Amino acid sequence: MVTIIDADGNLLGRLASNVAKRSLQGEEFVIVNAEKAIVSGKRAMVLGNYLQKHQRGSVEGGPFFPRRPDLIMKRTIRGMLPYKRQRGADALRRVRIYTGVPMEYEDKEFETLENAGIERLNNPKYITLGEISKNLGSKF
Repeated sequence: MVTIIDADGNLLGRLASNVAKRSLQGEEFVIVNAEKAIVSGKRAMVLGNYLQKHQRGSVEGGPFFPRRPDLIMKRTIRGMLPYKRQRGADALRRVRIYTGVPMEYEDKEFETLENAGIERLNNPKYITLGEISKNLGSKF
């Protein structure tokens, strides 16, 4: 059974931690609308942090940070898994992330995570993953 989660209006970190924990237990996930996930904080601060992550390292040797919103979300989830061990690598393979909603999942019912929504935000300052991605130079 595959769990389909709509990332629209969900906090990136809370969504990623829930998915990472549950995928380690053997659950499979499909996350849609990755570009609509939100990151809390002031716009300039968040964009500066992600730009710094993207520009870190060298062109030849990395570390390489993605530009596309679905890959940024996958990288965030990967950071919460022991991905260098077999258990974590298997858990990461159980997670699939899409920008938008693919045709095969349009008529399916999406699960909502009760503790990851925008209503948990204390301040009204946030930015979407799509805006971060466009600022990094993505053409998704």
